Parts: sequence; structure tokens; C-alpha cells
Amino acid sequence: MNPLWAEYHRVRRLTAALCAPLEIEDYVVQPMDDVSPPKWHLAHTTWFFETFLLRRRLPGYRLFDESFPSVFNSYYQTVGSPYPRTKRGTLSRPTVKDVLDYRESVDEAMLALIERRPGEGFEEALSLGLNHEQQHQELLVADIKLILAHNPVGAVYPGGAFEPRSGGGAPSAPVRVGFEGGAFSMGRDDAGLVFDNEGPAHATLLRPFLLADRLVVNGEYREFIDAGGYRDFRHWLSDGWDRARLEGWTSPMYWSEAVDPAAPVCHLSWYEADAFARWAGARLPTEAEWERAAHGAEPSKGNFMEDGAWSPLPANAGDGLRQLFGDAWEWTSSPYVPYPGYRAADGAFGEYNGKFMNGQYVLRGGSCATPRGHVRRTYRNFFQPEKRWQFMGVRLAWDA
Repeated sequence: MNPLWAEYHRVRRLTAALCAPLEIEDYVVQPMDDVSPPKWHLAHTTWFFETFLLRRRLPGYRLFDESFPSVFNSYYQTVGSPYPRTKRGTLSRPTVKDVLDYRESVDEAMLALIERRPGEGFEEALSLGLNHEQQHQELLVADIKLILAHNPVGAVYPGGAFEPRSGGGAPSAPVRVGFEGGAFSMGRDDAGLVFDNEGPAHATLLRPFLLADRLVVNGEYREFIDAGGYRDFRHWLSDGWDRARLEGWTSPMYWSEAVDPAAPVCHLSWYEADAFARWAGARLPTEAEWERAAHGAEPSKGNFMEDGAWSPLPANAGDGLRQLFGDAWEWTSSPYVPYPGYRAADGAFGEYNGKFMNGQYVLRGGSCATPRGHVRRTYRNFFQPEKRWQFMGVRLAWDA
């Protein structure tokens, strides 16, 4: 089998497999604006290949449906007028069957295109499309969790993938791992897939710092709650304090008495992560510190989506930094801004990351919902500081 087709088929099959255990009614639910119905994810990832590869590179290609380019466009103004994000849950049509037929049709056309390998830039565009679909696989996991959690009848994803896994004991006390200061090269310019927000590489100067050797765990976070952390404004930035009171936060999202005290705390907003760090006499790491600390770490080692445990696991015993990749995205104190010398690409691909570089914070490392092999040391995730439905956690940092 053509290796490009094999990888395409693997990624596309996984997206469908994530949705397969759902009931048909689950495919169209949108419990909040940040969540997209599973049906929309299935169609939008297909639209990406149709729009940016098939229509541009396969002679004679005809659209599957003339309405789909608008309905399943996310935010690409360059290629049309997107359907409003907040109304994706109102789309009873096209049906789930229509969307699955759409995926099958586009996959057949993509096979023909891959066999042609049509010209310069094709493999790079294909790789971007596959990584785009992997990003939506992670969104699917988080969205499905929220969709099922909103059911009053106690809907559960088959196999209990979202259920906490017990670590079987209390975690060891966190150890502070020290790093020297100085200059290092941050970001990437080299070959291979790199999202535009990961570059260009540039010199960054760091002061000596310390990082906790593992993620903050539920037992430690409960101490913050029991100490009145959600009732004491002194730990919070003003916007965070207002948001916590407005939305009635008293614990992380999905929190329950049954949480494993040894497992990493998860579904935290940036505001909560920052407040906990202040209460603990620490701070959040900068993304430069995190990237420096992750130098030499193996990104594929960790608890990722394919492991089937869609909740963070307790850290394994060991020396040095643990849980850098997988389990829970790690909030940093760094705002999501362009690197020095950054220039957005021309055309639609210039809309992929650049236009979101305001009002958000960077997360690093991936989570238990991230496909294995999708993240790397320079990968920059980003969300607004009040978001909680993604698999977000915290690692503490200190000045040396």
C-alpha cells in the first residue's frame, strides 16, 4: 500500500472510530458554543481535504454537495462565508448518513489524488490536512465528554474511557528540578511539519528556574479548595475572580468526590491554575521555560488518546521531569503572541493560526486526548483563560 495513503487511511479511520460508539442523537448536540457536534467534526475535516487539496489539485473534481463549502467551513474567510459557529447544533440536515457518504466520497477521490502525487507542495498540504484532522480528534474527545455529561440520564461512553483510573496510592511529594539560565534557541525552522506559530526559531534568554517534576494532583488541589481557595480573592487576578463568581466555580470542571487524589488535576481554566500556583507559593512556567526543560524528552512517551484512558494517570515513579507529554495540557504564563520575525502565510493557510494571536494563553505538552505522535517540544496550543472543557492541568514553577 502507498505509505501516504496508509497514513491518510489510518488518521481518517480513527476519527470515524471515535464517533462510532455514539447513538445517532449524540451526533448533532451542541451544549455550548465552544463545542461542535460530532457530525460537524466529521464533515469539517472532510471539507478541509476537499477544499485545499481536491479542488485545487485533482483535475475534473466535482463538489459532493454545492452547499457543503459554506456549511462546513469553520473560519476561513478566504474561501467563503462560514456558517455561524454558534448554530452548528441546529443543523439537522445534512444527515449523519449524508456526512458519512461525504467522507467516503472524498476518501475515494483522495486515493486517486495520492496516487497522482500532483506536484510541489502536495505532501506538505496532505500532512497539514492530517494534522488538522488530529486536532479535531482531540476536540472530538473533549466535546463528546461534555455532550454525554449534559445528559440527565447518566450517558456513558462505551468502555468507560472517561472514568478516572486509580493510581493505587498517594503520590510522592513533588521534587523541584533546577535549570540553569542563559540563551537557547526556541521554536523551529527545520524540515518536517511545523505549524506556522512554532517559528521562526529565535534566541531566548532565561533566568535560572525550577520546575516541579510532575503535574499537580487532585489531592493537592483539594487542599486549595478546603483552604478556601475559591472564596479568597487574594489568590486571583481580577478577571479570574469575576469569572469564578459569575459562573459559580467551586472546583474544577467535572470534579466529584470520587476523583483519584494521585491523578493530575484536570479541566482547569488558566485563572484557576494561576490562582492555585499563587496559593502554593509558586507560579506558572513560561512557555520558554517549558520548552527548554523538554529538550531531549521523548514526545511519544506518555498517556495519549490511543491508550484509551481519557483521563490523566498518576505519574510513574522515576527521576527527573515526568508527564511532560500526554495526560494534561500544561498552562503557561505566556500570552499567545507571534514569535519575533513571524509572518502569516499568504492565502487561506495564513488564517490557520495567525489571526488568533490575542487574548489567549499558551499550553504545552499534549493530553490524554491528544493522538500519539501529534505533539512535539515546540508545539503551541492556545485557549482563552476562562476555558475549562479541554484536558488542561498545571505544573508549578519557581525562580531559582
